[in-house]
Amino acid sequence: MITVEQLAKMIDHSILHPTLTDEDMKRECAIAAKYNVASVCVKPYAVKQVVQLLENSEVLVGCVVGFPAGNSAIEVKVFETEKACSEGAAEIDMVINIGKALQGDWAYIEREIAAVTEACHKNKAIVKVIFETDYVSREEDIIQLCKICTKVGADYVKTSTGFGFVKGEDGRYSYRGATIKNLELMQKNIGPMVKLKAAGGVRTLDGLLAVREAGCSRCGATATVSILEEAKKRYKE
Repeated sequence: MITVEQLAKMIDHSILHPTLTDEDMKRECAIAAKYNVASVCVKPYAVKQVVQLLENSEVLVGCVVGFPAGNSAIEVKVFETEKACSEGAAEIDMVINIGKALQGDWAYIEREIAAVTEACHKNKAIVKVIFETDYVSREEDIIQLCKICTKVGADYVKTSTGFGFVKGEDGRYSYRGATIKNLELMQKNIGPMVKLKAAGGVRTLDGLLAVREAGCSRCGATATVSILEEAKKRYKE
């Protein structure tokens, strides 16, 4: 039977909303430490601060790169990666160039992912590659991204940023985030050394269990407290 501790170590506690202040950061890091999650995922300017906040815990510090739209030049993404690693980030969640993927410029995408992966591994960090599947939604494109990530040695493939809002017919913006269909597709098309991360829309314990069943070893979440408190009740720990 799975334990609450094992579920906690699936969670990358996301501290990424643009309105969050330094006081919010302290509160969210305290939550991450209390529940002993796998990592926190923070914005680049916050890495140094968060490393200090979590120095007496087992929680790793992750940083986003090219977030959330993936529009930075390759060299800028590499610079962001190296700076974050130099300040203590152990994990990097990079957003691909979405437009290049949609137009099928796979040579560019491969150069980009390879460059960030190399920078991460040089600094003994791992890299998670965000496809943004609300935008890059065609199966053939997702498969191609999985093949590229496998080829260049990325550590994880990841569905979403949580900020990939699509405008609906009613004019409202929304996103789906991680879907079981996409996760299963990604799991099927990555190599044996590449892992799977869900992100976007996983807000319940059942949601976390579902993505675990689909092959995920990590999941981005903001609803960490409610998920793990429900797990404590269900598993009576």
